[in-house]
Amino acid sequence: MTWLYWIVGLGLGFVSASALALYSYGRFARRSRGAPSHALPVAEADTALDRLIAPLHAEHPGQTGVSLVLDNAEAFAQRVLSLRAAGRSLDVMTYIWRDDTGGRLIAAEVLAAADRGVRVRLLLDDVNTHGLDPKFVALDKHPGIEVRLFNPIRARRSTIGRGLEILLGLVRYNRRMHCKLWLADGRLAITGGRNIGTVYLARDPGPELRSPASRDADLLMLGALAEEAAEIFDRYWNSGIALPMRALWPRATVSLGRLRERLRREATGAQGAAMLAGLEGASILPDPARLHWTAGARLLADPPEKALGHGREHWLPQRLAEAMGSTRTSLRLVTPYFVPGREGLAALVALARRGVRVQIVTNALAATNHTVVHGAYRRYRRPLLAAGAAVHEFAPGGGGSGPGAPAGRPLSAPGLADSMAASVAGGPRPQEMLHAKLLVADAALCFVGSFNFDLRSAFLNTEMGVACTDPHLVAEVLAEIERLAAPEAAWRLHLDGRVLRWEGAVRGPALPVIRDPEASAVRRGTSWVIGHLPIHSQL
Repeated sequence: MTWLYWIVGLGLGFVSASALALYSYGRFARRSRGAPSHALPVAEADTALDRLIAPLHAEHPGQTGVSLVLDNAEAFAQRVLSLRAAGRSLDVMTYIWRDDTGGRLIAAEVLAAADRGVRVRLLLDDVNTHGLDPKFVALDKHPGIEVRLFNPIRARRSTIGRGLEILLGLVRYNRRMHCKLWLADGRLAITGGRNIGTVYLARDPGPELRSPASRDADLLMLGALAEEAAEIFDRYWNSGIALPMRALWPRATVSLGRLRERLRREATGAQGAAMLAGLEGASILPDPARLHWTAGARLLADPPEKALGHGREHWLPQRLAEAMGSTRTSLRLVTPYFVPGREGLAALVALARRGVRVQIVTNALAATNHTVVHGAYRRYRRPLLAAGAAVHEFAPGGGGSGPGAPAGRPLSAPGLADSMAASVAGGPRPQEMLHAKLLVADAALCFVGSFNFDLRSAFLNTEMGVACTDPHLVAEVLAEIERLAAPEAAWRLHLDGRVLRWEGAVRGPALPVIRDPEASAVRRGTSWVIGHLPIHSQL
């Protein structure tokens, strides 16, 4: 029985160490909170953005102008050009800010804006910041820029120390800020699925591509919801869960000048020059036909306290569940990661069985960047299909309108020619991963945001997005879902007795297969093993 005493003793020791670590971190966080700050008030004509947007807002008092942004290059242009036109403030929340060409180009624009007097507040989730501290410490040294990290680790210099702190504080550190928000001058706001980096902001990520290019969706907002976005940002910024970068690196000696030089070199490289060249002829605002003014849009956001497990009645999933539960004719979901859990599965099955058309589009195993999450998702396919739901898996070289092509806009001539040549030659299509998060209920309400339809987004991460009843926007979102689910873009799953089959014309004739298409044996094996582990609540 000695071994039992050892196990009990080690368990008690770990619990005690964890409790002490959490207590110590709480004291540190209370001492390290930065001074509160708030969004700067808008003006009628102080800045170029004021002069561009204020007249439009005046024509539509109390309303919000919304525009669906599917094209990666357009998303990049809107961020860069809105920042260049800003003269007052920039507030950014993001889950990932990659240290690649796209991320460095945005950082260079942030520095340039701060140099001319724009106040910049950057709120980053800490889980993807490890290893990039010097860059953000350098930005934080600029008098016009402040960087804060959401729910950060104290141990910044030691990988071992960081790992130990995560282990002892896993209950805390497992909760992340997954929101994305770009807010320029309090006038123009962008939210949705895109992080900051090349794969999210370039049509062709080129040689930097370490993971599939992002097929994504954002929503640009002017007017009423931009004002609400400023309030949400302030709530996160001043929550006490977000700590100043300078409190974590009190004696940092990183050079802002070196960062400037590095960013200048990036802009003259092949990738950077190509992305910047794409700004020629671009505009901050979309074509008027794609900008819809409406009073039927709501900005939904989890409170920052969700990261502490508090205030569940105000969490975003509760409001989405209400919309999904009241569906009468059709419910269509697009999500890169789909792990609905028992309750979510039961709700979807119940809808399908009462005659609601339920359609789900998610990544195929060959396309996903999270094999582990796919392993959990695979257990939900059969019961959904048995209930009559339609399940589509987006292919890594899926067709449709091309990577992030705007709704209703065809490929450019060179892109179309390249696509046709690759098809004739039998060559591979560009690798692409679905990253958009979309919902349409009864063809009357749509949602665009950061919320993955999985248990992590539901219970662990903070999320945000926009629900809207404007018929024009709903139609555009619905059209994108149709493109993503089309046979040339995705495989459709079927049950043939007990056999699961994939059908579609992604690679030619619609021949059915009975295992995850184009996925390696290692991926299939890993997915199968993960699917049998009790870890779905963490995915």
